[in-house]
Amino acid sequence: MTSFLNPGAAAVAAFDSRSQLRLPADLRLTPEQFERVCAENPEAVLELAADGQLITMTPTGGETGSRNGELILQLKLFTRGNRGWKVFDSSTGFRLPDGSVLSPDASLVSQQRWEALSAQERSSFVPLCLDLVVELASPSDEGPRGLTALRRKMAAYQSNGARLGWLILPQECAVEVWPASGEPKRLEQQEWLDAGSEFPGLRLELAEIWAG
Repeated sequence: MTSFLNPGAAAVAAFDSRSQLRLPADLRLTPEQFERVCAENPEAVLELAADGQLITMTPTGGETGSRNGELILQLKLFTRGNRGWKVFDSSTGFRLPDGSVLSPDASLVSQQRWEALSAQERSSFVPLCLDLVVELASPSDEGPRGLTALRRKMAAYQSNGARLGWLILPQECAVEVWPASGEPKRLEQQEWLDAGSEFPGLRLELAEIWAG
């Protein structure tokens, strides 16, 4: 019998551009099993919900990918001038305290928290919740990249200890600011987005992101 503790060809098919990862709808994985599934399917874009359910992501469209590139660039420029932070892109998986493994579009973690991790922890899914998390909504409200799903993710980041979250809505030229606790605040038609005292000096130039 095949087990996800020792996955075989009958349990996990190799992922390529011509096929989809096929798994039972009621399958639940531990974070350790999920990491092995990802290792067997390196081309797949996957996340793990807190209840162990596998979330299959799809590649972004061109505009979203371009906006995400601009977002990473701006965060990287901030970290170069503020050495206390480390920036991560959308390919990084974070293992949150609730057991989920999520990959935000962009994120910041303090250098101190990063350096406190072991070499093994740094090379696998990072076992901590991010300090700043940023998600970019797609034009559709359907699927893992849609607005409804992203709001659930923002709530998960918040409940797991994120200090600040930004849900960017390019189609509406708006941003939902998710604080460490409490309800999100919506900002519209802003040229700049200031992170405030939690991240001194961090400001996003939103006009560049709206442009796509």
